[in-house]
Amino acid sequence: MIRYLPLVVGTLGGLALLINRMVTLNLTASQARADALGILLSAVLILIGLLWQQVQPKPPDAVTLVGEEGFEIEAALPEAVKTELAWASHILLTNTVTKVVAIYYDRQTILRRGILGKSKQVNLGTIAERVMKTQKPVYLVKLELYPGRVEFDYLPENTQGVIVQPLGEKGVMVLGANIPRSYTKQDENWVTAIADKLAYNLEQQQ
Repeated sequence: MIRYLPLVVGTLGGLALLINRMVTLNLTASQARADALGILLSAVLILIGLLWQQVQPKPPDAVTLVGEEGFEIEAALPEAVKTELAWASHILLTNTVTKVVAIYYDRQTILRRGILGKSKQVNLGTIAERVMKTQKPVYLVKLELYPGRVEFDYLPENTQGVIVQPLGEKGVMVLGANIPRSYTKQDENWVTAIADKLAYNLEQQQ
């Protein structure tokens, strides 16, 4: 990779200069000056390489989520609502890092789509209940670090990142990703806009 190039070139250059100095029997003044300059340049390249590792950290690795791909939607919903849910979930799955979408509204699970977990129902836990109460989304950047992850058994067991987004006061939309720390601020704004639209349309059907 390009970000490793200065580090590799600097290290190889330094080694080459060291070997050259060891095998040279009669060192001239001009060669000594050239070696000093070469060592300086190698040191600068190595320093640049190390700085690049800090400025451009390696992105987290994606995992293959455990589960079967599926699309489940509440059959009793009006067709207009089904269409809206299908559209919203498709947009999220194809335009963000989201790999699974689960939607709970008015005391029932109305949609699961993507890589599905073992449980077929969204059982509200502490995190989801707090989101509904405060009407503020929660982004769990690395799910395995949170004790409350046990409430997300309807997501694949190795889900890496989760957004819990309120749908008014009656529901939540839960998104799961296969990469930790993967949602950008723009993604979060996009998720909020879709959730607001969904919440409005769901409320109109009540």
